[in-house]
Amino acid sequence: VQTNRELLWDLENFSMCVGEGILPPGPLSGAVAGAVKFTTTLRPPENPFLSVSWSFKGANIITSTSVDITEPGHVNRISLDRATGTLELRNLVLEDSGEYTVTIIPDAGLQKQGKVTLNVYALISKATIRSPAAILIEDRSSTNLTCEASGSITTRVWIKDGHPLLPSDRVSFSMDNRTVFIQPVHSSNHGTYQCQVSNPVSTMTAAHNLTVNFGPHNISIIGPSAAPPGYRVALLCTTASVPPANFSWMFNGNETHVNNSLYVIERLDAEDTGNYTCTARNMVTMMENSTVMSLKGKIGCMSLFAD
Repeated sequence: VQTNRELLWDLENFSMCVGEGILPPGPLSGAVAGAVKFTTTLRPPENPFLSVSWSFKGANIITSTSVDITEPGHVNRISLDRATGTLELRNLVLEDSGEYTVTIIPDAGLQKQGKVTLNVYALISKATIRSPAAILIEDRSSTNLTCEASGSITTRVWIKDGHPLLPSDRVSFSMDNRTVFIQPVHSSNHGTYQCQVSNPVSTMTAAHNLTVNFGPHNISIIGPSAAPPGYRVALLCTTASVPPANFSWMFNGNETHVNNSLYVIERLDAEDTGNYTCTARNMVTMMENSTVMSLKGKIGCMSLFAD
């Protein structure tokens, strides 16, 4: 009578043609502490398989004949579906990554074998974006953003204000995409940056608001250039600036007491016509910009905003 060990030796050295396609092409992906199932394409046969064995990196982990023999390191971690050869592996660790081979000897017919690779990943966690603490001024400062995370990182994707961040004459990336370099900063670099860190089993996104101080740029005065006597006239000074600019107004070269963006003339008189100068100052960039509007009187009932 053959012993189990003799039977195993005979089965492992049984030379027959190998069947193909009994495992998915792979690779399979699993998460640390999770589970994965190696599902074969086989249906339960009319007569049970003589033997089902699985090996990992060439070393046997379980062989099932009339009895099951499991490698000690996999006891209580694997379950074998004897009818189809499907194997479930639980409590995954990073060291479970590698090639798995199933060998099946049916009651009749050719030996079947399949191989598939398993990649185990640690879940992504603690994603964050670091940036040097500094006051950034347009065209004078440079900075960088570094994306950090724990886990098995396979990809990092950078996003700015909801759109993919692309390299440019000012923006460049480290080889591993971990760090973004901005040299020098521009007003267009102001905004919200996101780093999406991922692997096949998990993903996490970190965000960082980058403040670029700039301006004042594109200063203008919105309001009528002419209005009938007695009308209320409002002049609004606008500019692009971070932080918001401080405003001051001059009338015909003389200082006024208006120190905000809105200059209001409650009732227009002839003496209110002339040149209105708005000056915007950025107290961080220490830059200023001015613009002038000429306000004229108008006779008749034409539109307030007509020239």
